[in-house]
Amino acid sequence: MRNETRGTVELTLAMVLSGTLGIFVVESGASPFDVVFFRCLFGAVALGAYSLARGFFTGHGFTPRKLGLAVLGGVFIVFNWALLFEAYEATSISFATVVYHTQPFFLVLLGAVVLRERISAAKLGWLGVAFAGLVLVSGVRPGDTASLQGLGLALGAAVLYALSTIVTKRISGVRPHLVALVQVTVGIPLLLPFADFGAAGRLGAGWGWLAGLGIIHTGVMYVLMYAAYAKLPTARIAVLAFTYPAVAMLADWAVYGHHIGLVQALGVPLIVLASLRVTLAGAPRGRVVASAPRTGAHAPEAASPAATRSA
Repeated sequence: MRNETRGTVELTLAMVLSGTLGIFVVESGASPFDVVFFRCLFGAVALGAYSLARGFFTGHGFTPRKLGLAVLGGVFIVFNWALLFEAYEATSISFATVVYHTQPFFLVLLGAVVLRERISAAKLGWLGVAFAGLVLVSGVRPGDTASLQGLGLALGAAVLYALSTIVTKRISGVRPHLVALVQVTVGIPLLLPFADFGAAGRLGAGWGWLAGLGIIHTGVMYVLMYAAYAKLPTARIAVLAFTYPAVAMLADWAVYGHHIGLVQALGVPLIVLASLRVTLAGAPRGRVVASAPRTGAHAPEAASPAATRSA
């Protein structure tokens, strides 16, 4: 029980950190692609230093195939971040975060298309509930181009995250920290052509926010998540994962005064409930094995489908 309590605290802290990610992105003052580039750079240093200190590189378990899958998953993850951060700018952190939490449904749909997995009638029903919630949350009216753009960007980010999950879940026998390290490292050369170093050089205090994204929201957050996954049953992880959007919405309101309207608010519990039901329907019983990663993400999902919620 003491182990589970510690895991609960660790995962709650990780989800709280994830909920403040949008604030760091906005306050950095950098463009979305610059934000992702420097998050990858600082995150690679943080995860690399931690993995080296813990001796994870010894017997790492990578084969050419596993490394290739990690790289491909990293490509999806990096552009997933870029679209999500663009969505923050187009609409608000709250709106983008709620829409982004349609990830589990795209995972189900892509699983059916790519892996030929069967979708049960129950899952189809919950997908319908989630779609109804998404329609309410979007609150998009004709001519509201900003909301339409933000909606499209957040949905695109969710699709890319689901694709990364499908790719990375095929990796076994490699520590999730190392999978995450490969994925953020991929972002450095991938985004180098898009990085505006001239603009970045004028950020001033924004560098502190960028460093925080890499060190806190990538290094510290991932370490906390992976430590918690080994201690908690999947059901507990699924529930605690919703701390992330709750904190993100609260932070957006407290710092920027952004909040979703009454009609939009009615859609939030529909998405949350449907997401939770879909996640638990396909989740294995018992504790998550941290050494069997399933995805990499704004927080690569270590071994639990519930973790698809962190950015």
